[in-house]
Amino acid sequence: MQLYASPLSLLLATLSLLTFVSALPLLSRDVWAPPITSPDSNTVWLVGQNYTVTWNTTNAPSQVTNPEGKIFLRQGNATQANPIKEGFPLSDGQVQVTVPSDVTPGDDWRVVLFGDSGNWSPFFTITLESST
Repeated sequence: MQLYASPLSLLLATLSLLTFVSALPLLSRDVWAPPITSPDSNTVWLVGQNYTVTWNTTNAPSQVTNPEGKIFLRQGNATQANPIKEGFPLSDGQVQVTVPSDVTPGDDWRVVLFGDSGNWSPFFTITLESST
């Protein structure tokens, strides 16, 4: 017995399958972008020093799509290619970071927190020397 399917019948079968699949319910996914609480606009970091980045975890959903975080530095419109910290639980609400020695001092820096979603801190300053 030989089976033959015309191109039109294959197209109709494919469209029927796609219609069925699109009608299936989607699994619930919670996206969480916790607000960064530190650094803030009054913060000054020194190159080479250690600091704590903090974020608010009070409204965390029960199921976070990606619970592992990464911290990047962003100056102006450019986010650095490599994270300054990664592999920490977003649920911790804080992580210690070190300001890399190759950053350019300025008052247009932000911390970017990635994990389930992305969130930016307000602008803050990174300098080479203490102002005190």
